[in-house]
This record gives sequence, C-alpha cells and structure tokens, in this order.
Amino acid sequence: MVKANVSTFHVPLKTVLARDFALNKWKYLLILPVLVYFALFVYKPMYGLIIAFKDYRPNLGFDRSRWVGLKHFIDFFNDVYFFRLLRNTLSISLLSILFGFPAPILLALLLNEIQNVSFKKTVQTITYMPYFISMVVVASLIRTYSASNGIFAQIAILFGGEGRNYLMHNQYFYPIYVISDIWQGIGWNSIIYLAALTSIDQEQYEAARIDGAGRIRRIFSVTLPNLLPTIMVLFILRMGGILNVGFEKIILLYNEGIYEVADVISTYVYRRGIIQAAFSYASAVGLFNSLVNVVFLVTANTLSKKFTESSLF
Repeated sequence: MVKANVSTFHVPLKTVLARDFALNKWKYLLILPVLVYFALFVYKPMYGLIIAFKDYRPNLGFDRSRWVGLKHFIDFFNDVYFFRLLRNTLSISLLSILFGFPAPILLALLLNEIQNVSFKKTVQTITYMPYFISMVVVASLIRTYSASNGIFAQIAILFGGEGRNYLMHNQYFYPIYVISDIWQGIGWNSIIYLAALTSIDQEQYEAARIDGAGRIRRIFSVTLPNLLPTIMVLFILRMGGILNVGFEKIILLYNEGIYEVADVISTYVYRRGIIQAAFSYASAVGLFNSLVNVVFLVTANTLSKKFTESSLF
C-alpha cells in the first residue's frame, strides 16, 4: 500500500488577515467606530489605574508621582468603615438579586400567558414607563412618599400603625431601596425574557398539551427549561456587578441618620475621590471593587458551565 505524500503549507498570518479583510472589508468598516470608542474611552483610561499604586499629585502627573505600592489598599482594609461598607454593599446587592432578579422573569412568564393582545401591550407600557423616569425624580418621589405625612405613613396609620419618616430609620432603607429598584426596572428588564420566549418552538407546547400537561405544567416543563440559558447568562452578568451598587440613588436618598446602613463602596469612593480629592485612595478602592466583581463573575460562570452548560465564556 502506497502512502500519499501530503504537503502541509503554513500560510502566514499576514496573508490570512489580508485575505479575510478583502472578503469582509465592509464588515470591518462597520465595527471600526465601536473599536475606536472602546480604545479611546475604555482601554486608554485604564492606564490611569496606576495612580492606585502612587501618591498621585495632579501637578506631577501619572509618571512623576511617588510610587507607594499597596499602601492605599492596606489603608482601605484597615479603615474603620471597611466592614460597614462591605456589609452594606453586599446586603443591598444580594437583596436586589434575591428579590429583584426573579421579578422580570415572573412578569415575562405572566405576560406570555396573556391572550388579550391589547391588555398585554397596556401592561407592558405601564411597566416600562418607570425606567425612563429620571433618577432625581424617582428619589424625590420616594422622599415624598416616605415622609412623616407621606402616603406610606398614611397607609400605616390606616392599618393602626404609626406615621413616621421612613428614610430616617435604618430598618426601612433596604426595603425602600430594593422595592423601588424593582418598580423602576421590572418592565425594562423583562424585555429580553419576552424576546427569548418568542423563540421557543410552539410544537413543544402542542406536544405537552397532547400529553395532558396543564398551563402550570407547561411553564415548568417547556417554558423554563428553554428560558434557562438566558436566565443563567443574565445571572452571571449580574453576579459580575455584585459590588456595583449605584451611588446616584443612594446619595439622593441617604442622610446622616442612616449612614450606618446606606453608605456603600461607591458612595465612599465618591466622597473620598471627588469631595476630598484623595484620587489615589479612591482609585485603589475602585480597583479592589472591580477585582472582587471579576472573581464573582468567573466563579458564577464556572459553576453555571458545570451545572447548566450555559456560560459566557
């Protein structure tokens, strides 16, 4: 038996890229603005992270400022507020995940079961609207409703409770924050789940009906399994921002009476970096925040890939 001689040619990478560009040049031109945007406004500013390891002075610039290594990180870990900031940030974020993450999924499932198209569109419009309200307006509404003569106090009095300014008491801040977040984002966040629901093969529902499955059984046997990859991807992304509790809303809501539960890492960075001009210290805190988020992202992605076969990478 004669073996054929097979010659293997190694095409230079430069030739492969040139050929690919010639075939897809218009596609490359389409993504060029996006690449420029990321290069200028995402990757280039990352060079500024070097100030987290320096005693940055604006008059000296990045390169000539004195190198201090991990000093700012150590100062943050030894800060009297460190554990309070970490506790508040994790508490708000975990409560938002526990109650806020399933809310748009539930809304999408309910909307998917509605047969009346006009009623369905009306509900969607009503639930989408709060997302487009300015955060300043939302915070003003919350302050007004939570005041001692606001609607929350009036409801409490109606049921025999005591009227009070709820934003002045620690135990009410987390519920107010999480519930208002759900109200504002539930409709908008349900859009991607509704889009995923439309891609489910209708023959699966027909087969389930033939097998005698009722509406609830079809949700658990057909809808949720098909929706699971989308849920897991969004859950991984959510875990990747577990310490990213936005400072805008908290700054608009909190006061000295509730610092103990309302002060989070982002508000602390705002105070130290912007108000007190401790740029290096604030950058170190922000970098620590980002590194923790990356750890949660990779961990959630690994576990999701192992148990559900759905992952980002």
